Formats: sequence, structure tokens, C-alpha cells
Amino acid sequence: MTIMTAGITPAGKGLDGVVWNILGQTYYPKEESESSFAFETFFPDGTFVPPHIHPTQDEFIYMLDGTFELMLDGQTLHASNGDLIRMPMGLPHGIFNKSGKPVKALFWVTPSRTLRTLFERIHNLTDPAEVVRIAAEHEVEFLPPPS
Repeated sequence: MTIMTAGITPAGKGLDGVVWNILGQTYYPKEESESSFAFETFFPDGTFVPPHIHPTQDEFIYMLDGTFELMLDGQTLHASNGDLIRMPMGLPHGIFNKSGKPVKALFWVTPSRTLRTLFERIHNLTDPAEVVRIAAEHEVEFLPPPS
């Protein structure tokens, strides 16, 4: 990775034609540089990312279509079309599609770190425990479920 290059990555497409399927969701990498990594996502109804922390990255989500229910630092919030979600590094957060409809959003993290490598490794995995184990190797710390 180096600096960002100028150009356009079309909607519904990933850089170099890359698409990842991760636990029922679809991820299209849009931009990658040392300073940030951006990806478009498609979350079918009922899919989610369990509560976790990015200890070395700030994360942002721009809502393109649909509604997410979010757990942000212990609070339940809702975001829909046009909203920007800000999650500073170290903030516990979870993302849930309970809307009854698909959700499309643009995510980005800064700095880039190893999130792309994580997505490459967990592409098409079906065992959530294996996803959690591999994520820990890539600076994503999933939180234990509530008791």
C-alpha cells in the first residue's frame, strides 16, 4: 500500500473486481491506502456484526440505503439514509440489520492497518468462532456475549 490513487470504483463493484462474502454479508473494497480503507457493504435483513472494538482504527459508516440498529458504547441507536456513524478507536460497537429490508452502507477505517487482510482470510468462512479467532490476529477484538 502507498498513497491513494485518483479514480472511480463503480457502485456494486470492488477494486480489481474483488468481492468478499462474510457471514451472509457482501463487502466490496472501494479504496485502500496507508491512511484509510473504504468498503461498500450489503447487509441482508437479520445479519449483523457482533459487538467489537478496533483498538488502532477509527471507523465510520455512511448510510446509503436502509436502517441499522447500533450498539455504540453501551447505547442502542438507529441510523438511516444519509446518516454518518462515527466510532472512535477503542469504542465498543455492534451493527445489526433488524429492519426487515437490506441495508447498503459505505464503511471506512483510518488508518488502514490489517482489515483488508482480515476480510481476505474470512471470506466464505461459515463458522463464527473461526471468524472471531482470525479477527483477533488482525486488530479486531470481539467482545464476549452478555451473560
